[in-house]
Amino acid sequence: MLFNQTFKNIRRVREIIRVLVKYGFEDVVANTVLINFVPKKQQLKWVREERPIFDFSRWERIRMVCEELGATFIKLAQVLSNRPDVLPEDLIIELQKLQNEVPPFDFTKAKEIIEQELGKPLHEVFEYFNDKPIGSASIGQVHRARLKTGEEVVVKVQRPEVADLIDTDLNIIKVVVARGEKFFERNGVINLLDVVEAFERSMQKELDYTNEARNIQMFRATFKKHKKFFAPAAYREYSTKKILVLEFVKGCKITDVAQLRAWNLDPAKIAEIGIDIYLTQIFEYGIFHADPHPGNVLVREDGVICLIDFGMVGKLMKKDKMAFAGIFIGMAQQNPKMTADSLRALAIDDNITDMRALEYDLGELIEDFATLDVSESNMAEFSDRLQRVIYHHRIRLPGGVFIILRALAILEGIGKLIHPNFNTAKFIEPYGQKLLLEKYSPLNLGTEAFSLTAKLLSFLNTFPTEVNDVLMRTRKGKLLIQVEHRGYEQALNRLDRTINRLILTLIIVALLISSSISLTILAGSDISFMITQSGIPYFSFMGFVFAAVLGIVLMYAVLRSRTPR
Repeated sequence: MLFNQTFKNIRRVREIIRVLVKYGFEDVVANTVLINFVPKKQQLKWVREERPIFDFSRWERIRMVCEELGATFIKLAQVLSNRPDVLPEDLIIELQKLQNEVPPFDFTKAKEIIEQELGKPLHEVFEYFNDKPIGSASIGQVHRARLKTGEEVVVKVQRPEVADLIDTDLNIIKVVVARGEKFFERNGVINLLDVVEAFERSMQKELDYTNEARNIQMFRATFKKHKKFFAPAAYREYSTKKILVLEFVKGCKITDVAQLRAWNLDPAKIAEIGIDIYLTQIFEYGIFHADPHPGNVLVREDGVICLIDFGMVGKLMKKDKMAFAGIFIGMAQQNPKMTADSLRALAIDDNITDMRALEYDLGELIEDFATLDVSESNMAEFSDRLQRVIYHHRIRLPGGVFIILRALAILEGIGKLIHPNFNTAKFIEPYGQKLLLEKYSPLNLGTEAFSLTAKLLSFLNTFPTEVNDVLMRTRKGKLLIQVEHRGYEQALNRLDRTINRLILTLIIVALLISSSISLTILAGSDISFMITQSGIPYFSFMGFVFAAVLGIVLMYAVLRSRTPR
């Protein structure tokens, strides 16, 4: 059975319940399928060693739950922190505090995994291997090494059994979210199941290091002519699903201004090259590194910028690139209508009922930021304000858009550390103008005209046949029209419960009436074997007992339905 298969790891389910209850989320347990795993007699307690748990806000407690439950929940929370169309702003602020750093696992286990994956002892592949990791995260850790052929490399090793734990957690999360969707929506979390399903696909890719190797190969091929950008090579012959061997990059973090100057590099110029590389990824190629924090952006002594960690790569389709550029062009031109139209063109789905209200909100945003000088402009604040507008108007955008906004905010933070006049919007504008010119170029207009003509011809070709089919089905009485009622489930369930209680009430009344009649008829009769010692007929006595029991059941059901959950 699907339900039993989904919750095959009961121990993990109970661990999740324990942590939720520990941080005061009895309501999440009580209003989702998790309640089935809590013994009825068990008392739920909120215990926190340092201070009462309710001294923390609800959003802080959600972050604590994710931290304690480990890799899957931390990763999902980090993904959700980039989705302001799904979560409230206060929760996003908390989830952005989550760190992916965890203690490393034992080297003997790492050695065992590497040897098992390669089918060879460690010393046959590596001339040198540092047993102390240089970095550790929730999915794996990284070691320095040197191949037998002499190349300096880093080796990523996946944590033991992390794939099984993530698979179990994802199955649990999907069932809880699917069965508690209305509860989450009432608490301001919308379209959560879509995000979880997208997250599952992303995690499956991240757990397979061969995907990262392919991403690196794609970036190296795409940017091979860019002299100022470098992606370290992956040694595919030594890489598997659980280990990844990469070329070692000798460089410093892009924020290490002292080292940059020691190498006679201009930090301001490096910042401009960095933002140019990233915007080229987005607006020219539509593929981009999804996590450009300072630790993943290195600078070599020759001034070449190197990106590392390609586990997460974002993509934008051509039409999305155009719409995304239109948002920034509209902002730059102080044109809220253009910005609103571009935002709607970018949306997967929207519940916009009043475009003028959206234009007004965007106009306020543009007005607030149009007059700021370079020192006051803040991409992070602008991004937050824009995301609030998106959430307020229930606009669903591709997940990659929020990753880009977050990345641009990170890059602006890096830029301002090393560049006195860094302004992200000014760098974006030329790319947006270029895309708009491309959109209205004769070649692109010709392509779109050809596509529209092909669609029109296809419609004209199939429309008569489809109309004829509908008319024939109508004449034969075989036309089936299916009507689906939505939004009535709760009312129907309530009506169903009311009818059941009414039937139970009628049964109780019938028992009382029949028992009373039999008491009247048989009480004075001579049929002693049908009458108890107290003078009440057995039939009447049993009827009163059943009526009392059913009355208690009915009373319990009524009281239980009125108790808030």
